[in-house]
Amino acid sequence: MTSSLHPHWAFEREVRAILLRFVAFAILLANLILGSREGAETTQRVVVIGYFIISVASVATARLLPGRSWLKTLFVVLDALLVTLILYAHILAGPVTENHNLTTTSLVVAFILLTHVGLKLDRRLVLVFSGIVLTAWVTMLAITAARHHTASVSSLLASFFNEDLGLTVSFGFTAFAIYLLARDHDRTRKEALKADQRRHNLSRFFSPLVVSELQERGQALGLQRRNAAIMFVDLRDFTSFAETATARELAFVLAEFRQLVSQTIFDHGGTVDKFIGDGVMAVFGQPRPTEDDADRALACALDLVDALNDWRNHGVRNGYPALDAAIGLHYGIVVGGVLDSGCHSEFTVIGDAVNVAQRLETLAKSLDAPVVISSELVARLRSPAPAAAWISLKAAHLPGRRLPIDVCYLLRENASGGVEHAPAYETGVSQTALQRSVFQSSPPAPDVGTV
Repeated sequence: MTSSLHPHWAFEREVRAILLRFVAFAILLANLILGSREGAETTQRVVVIGYFIISVASVATARLLPGRSWLKTLFVVLDALLVTLILYAHILAGPVTENHNLTTTSLVVAFILLTHVGLKLDRRLVLVFSGIVLTAWVTMLAITAARHHTASVSSLLASFFNEDLGLTVSFGFTAFAIYLLARDHDRTRKEALKADQRRHNLSRFFSPLVVSELQERGQALGLQRRNAAIMFVDLRDFTSFAETATARELAFVLAEFRQLVSQTIFDHGGTVDKFIGDGVMAVFGQPRPTEDDADRALACALDLVDALNDWRNHGVRNGYPALDAAIGLHYGIVVGGVLDSGCHSEFTVIGDAVNVAQRLETLAKSLDAPVVISSELVARLRSPAPAAAWISLKAAHLPGRRLPIDVCYLLRENASGGVEHAPAYETGVSQTALQRSVFQSSPPAPDVGTV
C-alpha cells in the first residue's frame, strides 16, 4: 500500500539507505585494503566489487523505476547473498584445523545491511534478508562443528553451541526487533491511510466542521432522535434527457449538478446525506442540532433556486435541455447517526420527517414550483422568512400520507425572467414581490401566509 501522506518521507528514507550503503562499502573496502583473512582475499574482492555494482544499480533503479517491489526484493536477496559470501569467507573458507572466531569487523556489514533493509519499513523484506542470512549462518556453523568434532554427539553439540552461535543469535534478535518495528509502522501507516481515506469520503458529503466531529467521535455517533431540517433536491425531466444523451454528456451534467448543490449545502453548514440518482438529500442539524437549522436550510434552498436557475440557463445556451430543479424542505424529528448494516456503515437519518420532505419535493414538481416548504419549518424560523413571492397552500395532500399538511411554495421564473402564474386549481395569497438577495441581509418580511 503506497501512502500519499508526507511523500517526502520516502525520499528521506532513500537518502539514509544510500548513506548506509556507503558506510557498508567503506568497511568492506577497508578490510580488503588493510588485509583480509588468508585464503579469503578472492572472496573479499568479489564481495566488494559485487556490492559496489549492486549499490549503483539499486540507487539507479530507485530513481528511474520507483515503486517496483520485485526490484526491491531482488536487491535485498543479492545483499543477503553477499553477506553469505562474507560468512563463508570467515567460517568455511579457512583450513579445518583453524580456530573460527567471528570477531572480524567484516561481520558488521551484516548488521549494517540488516539496518538498511529495516529502513525500508517493509517487514516482508526484513524476513527475506534475515531468513537467508540466518539460514546460511547456522548451516555453516553446523558444518564447521561437524568438520572439527566427529568423535561423539556431545562433542559435536559442544562445538556447535559456542560464541559464534551467540553472534548468530544476536543477529536474529536484532532482525526480530527490526521486524516488529516494521510491522508496527505498517499497521500505523494503514490506520493513517484508512483515516485519510475516511476523511476524504466524509468530505464528499459533510461540511468540514461535521467531518472533524465525525473523525473525533467516530462510532460514538449512534442512532439518536433529534430535530433536523430535511431537504430533497431533484431534477425534472432528467430521465427523458438520460434516454437520448451520451454517457459523457450524462456524466458531465450530473457531476455539475451534484457539485453545485453539495457546495451550496456545505456553504450553509448542511450535510449531504446521500445522492439518489439525479437527486440529493441534505440534512441541517446532523450530527449536532442548532437553533438556526431551519433558517440555514431555507437560506440554502433559496440560494439553490437562484444557482440552479443560472445553471439551467447556462446549460440551455450551451445546447443542453432546460433542466429545472424541485426542492422540498421540511422540519421534524428524525432518527440520525451511524446505521450499521454489517458489511457497510452509513451515517444517515430516517423517519417520517424524511418521507415528508421527499413528498414535498414531488409536490414541487406537480406545482411546477422551484421550492416547497412545510409549515413546520416556517414555525421553526428564528427570523422572518425572506422577501419572496410565497404562496400558501392549506391542507396539501401528500402521496402515501394520510394527514394533509400546510405548505408554502414559490412561483417559478419563466424564460424572460418574470414569474409564472399560480396553477388555476390552487388557492393562496401572494405575500410580496420576488426580491431575492442574500438571506442574512434580506429585509424583514411578514410571516409566510397563515400557516
